[in-house]
Amino acid sequence: MSAISPQPSPRRWWGLALIAMAQFMVIMDTSIIGVALPEMQTDLGFTQGNLSWVFNAYVVAFGGLLLLGGRLSDLLGAKRVFSAGWAVLAIGSLMAGLANEVWIELAGRAVQGAGSALIAPSALTLLMMLFGSSPKELTKAFALYGAAAPAGGTAGVFLGGVITQYTNWPWVFYLNIPVAVLALVATSGLMPSAPPARGSIDILGALTVTAGLGTIVYAVVRAPEVGWAAGETWLMMTTGIALTGLFVARQAKSRAPLMRLSILRTPNLAGANLAQLLLAGAWIPMWFFLNLYLQQVLDLGAFASGAALLPMTGTVMLMMIVFAPRFMNRFGPRTMIVSGMVALAAGMLWLSFVRPDGSYAVDVLPASLLAAVGMSLAFIPSLGTAISSARPEEGGLASGIVNTSYQIGSALGLAAMTAIAASQGADQLGNASALTDGFSAAFLGASAIAAAGAALALTTLRAKQPAAQPEPETSPVA
Repeated sequence: MSAISPQPSPRRWWGLALIAMAQFMVIMDTSIIGVALPEMQTDLGFTQGNLSWVFNAYVVAFGGLLLLGGRLSDLLGAKRVFSAGWAVLAIGSLMAGLANEVWIELAGRAVQGAGSALIAPSALTLLMMLFGSSPKELTKAFALYGAAAPAGGTAGVFLGGVITQYTNWPWVFYLNIPVAVLALVATSGLMPSAPPARGSIDILGALTVTAGLGTIVYAVVRAPEVGWAAGETWLMMTTGIALTGLFVARQAKSRAPLMRLSILRTPNLAGANLAQLLLAGAWIPMWFFLNLYLQQVLDLGAFASGAALLPMTGTVMLMMIVFAPRFMNRFGPRTMIVSGMVALAAGMLWLSFVRPDGSYAVDVLPASLLAAVGMSLAFIPSLGTAISSARPEEGGLASGIVNTSYQIGSALGLAAMTAIAASQGADQLGNASALTDGFSAAFLGASAIAAAGAALALTTLRAKQPAAQPEPETSPVA
């Protein structure tokens, strides 16, 4: 991790604004495409089964390359890697917007994910460089940084609906380009520099973990079509597991690993990362299939669908910024994570009762709000626990690991729920009853993932004594 400046920069709060914008854009790029999916499916020829790859291509590249992004940030300097990430994100966004075939769209999304994998870890390193010398300011900086994530999710859902309804879907990608140009211009004057460090870069390790994750996701998505017992399914699954095992073996032997495996023995770090993985594995499929249910079953337009999800994303933002830090200080992270996972599981169980002739007010709104509350309660304490459990000098590594856990959970959870939904009829476009059966099965499966997350958090996390006198400004990652 780059050195912390002993003298605070006079422009550090402007720098924080740019770092928060980076977090905002990285999260927005996962949510903005949800409302646009049906139109992309029609224009580019995606099948119902492989439509999830518009999301998965991004998160597989993002999650698989995050550790490499963190290593590059340490060796080449966070400022350089941060700038490079914005340039790569702009290129990927242009590719995705101009795509006229499925493979070009997926390639563009993967390039976007690679750019985000450079931006996310270097942004956190830059934040530590700007504010690490002042614990009080660092607390405030982390709180604002954390708030940018739900803000990006909320903006993505709404902007995706507006753009898709009143222009066309490529503009959900073109929107990134002027923001990237602005970030590139601002970075030179706002971000601190650090000299490059000596060390090697495990490119092969980064490639194996990314390829392994992508192969496993591909096997799960394809399984309903070719059969779970088919030779192709077993070959791809075995290959993916072998590549992932190769990555772990390289990290165990490498003198400069992307991930020091022994860090996972740190108390609560592994449990918190597992909670993040299962949280994403439950939350992302719910968000994905809820978009499809609103448009393909309830026949809402793109703008109406985006607006319908605003109460849920607004609840997430309010809970994360205002209530979750205070509750964590009062009740402790383990209680928060377990109760949040239980509420999320209950909300998705409720959603599994959606009807072909249902209504937004009855079938979607109350259940989605309960799920949003649960996600908010679990996310902040599991993220904070994962980062704060590591030694201070390994905060960047801990951040990279927890971000990777979330992205891997997103990809694998969505792949598994897509397979379940397709097996129950979600691939039958135009048949509202079959679609609803498939979506209901996905919600039920996601509920089971959240329930498993609650049980594992209860057994793997150590209880911590809550603070005696909570303060409103307490950071979620303190």
